[in-house]
Amino acid sequence: MSGKEFLESVDKVFDNSAKILRLPQDVASQIKAPNSTYKLNFGVRIRNKMLTFTGFRCVHSEHLEPVKGGIRYAMHADQSEVEALAALMSYKCALVDIPFGGSKGALIIDPKQFNRNELEKITRRFAQELIKRDLINPSQNVPAPDMGTGEREMAWIADEYKRLNPIDINGFACVTGKPVNKHGIRGRIEATGRGVQYAIREFFRHSKDKKKANLTGEIEGKTIVVQGLGNVGYHAAKFLSQEDGAIVTAVIERDGGVFSSKGIDITKLRNHITKTGGVRGYKGFVKNGNELLKNECDLLIPAALEGVINKINVKGIKARVIVEAANGPITYEADQVLRDKKVIIPDLYANAGGVTVSYFEWVKNLARIRFGRLHKREEENKIEKILLAIEKVTNTKLKNNYKQNILKGADEIDLVRSGLDETMRQAYIDMSYKWHSSKKIVDLRTSAMCIALKKIALSYETLGM
Repeated sequence: MSGKEFLESVDKVFDNSAKILRLPQDVASQIKAPNSTYKLNFGVRIRNKMLTFTGFRCVHSEHLEPVKGGIRYAMHADQSEVEALAALMSYKCALVDIPFGGSKGALIIDPKQFNRNELEKITRRFAQELIKRDLINPSQNVPAPDMGTGEREMAWIADEYKRLNPIDINGFACVTGKPVNKHGIRGRIEATGRGVQYAIREFFRHSKDKKKANLTGEIEGKTIVVQGLGNVGYHAAKFLSQEDGAIVTAVIERDGGVFSSKGIDITKLRNHITKTGGVRGYKGFVKNGNELLKNECDLLIPAALEGVINKINVKGIKARVIVEAANGPITYEADQVLRDKKVIIPDLYANAGGVTVSYFEWVKNLARIRFGRLHKREEENKIEKILLAIEKVTNTKLKNNYKQNILKGADEIDLVRSGLDETMRQAYIDMSYKWHSSKKIVDLRTSAMCIALKKIALSYETLGM
């Protein structure tokens, strides 16, 4: 799917939802159109020659500031794709009550074609161009990792911002997704995948939604197909299989796929991919991996690129539930076919774990204190006193290992996961309720968009716009 088609898909969902909400045309137009899109061309001297790179940064909505959105490194990136992703960020943040507007950035580059030093030089140069336009700023525009970027790139960008703004006390809040030892937060790397897990857990708590998908019971024993075993797909598959007892029967990657009816060891497969660069050679390898999208399964998790489910393959999709861990993995045309037959947990909600934990990191950077540091031991002391009172009243000595498990106070990772779980639970409850309480809202995607647009419209109204 091209960037233009992606943007059109997002806009069509917007138009349908705005019509259901009866948003005034002027308000709908203000929300829908990006506030600004910047195209940057800059040169970097590498390998004894000047290479010119093109980057983008779109600010979709400033109804709340700062605006938030990742920076991706990809050869296929273009202005329309960046604008579509920025719009999704606005709606996503509104849906899950994260106080950010939406933004997104991209650099047209294949990071595999450059060594570490060259990539650092390019990243820092790109950061300079963005920083001097206030497109990276802790109070205005806060990037994060996306496709092709990670902790390393965010550390370079944060350092470049501090170099250019040495007296900004909140400087490290200019980006999120940084390494923990560089003012990052525990749980950020796993956040989007963990959010997918929490989204699926919440789905299984709603009997009406399970009935729509012809599913019963819990996650344990349910079969899963994962498309894309990058950061998001890997963590989602790992947590669902190792912690919830789901069975990952198929994984689809660029060079093929892997199938096993008995279940795939996700950690072993990820190690194989890291070592060899793909799934080829792994037990159960299938040359045409995309055919595995059509496998019988309970849950299909597209976790890579947009448009992987489209008008060409949509009729072959047999999964009962599709969980959009990637942005825009189902085209608008395919969605129209699937929504009456399947339950689709939309990208607007399903992959919101990343921005949620990014918000926690941003707050941590502004507060300049690690979560849990102030109250962990006090919490443990209170629990210990309660246990001692129980032992005294019952005249029973509790086992030491049992006491230690109860005594442990919440540290940063515990609090991050708790906050993420609460965020994903409440957003799903709101979506499901709206879905089942209105005849005009036919699916979770429309429900999610309606909730988001209503919040953004109210924000503009209170601003006097």
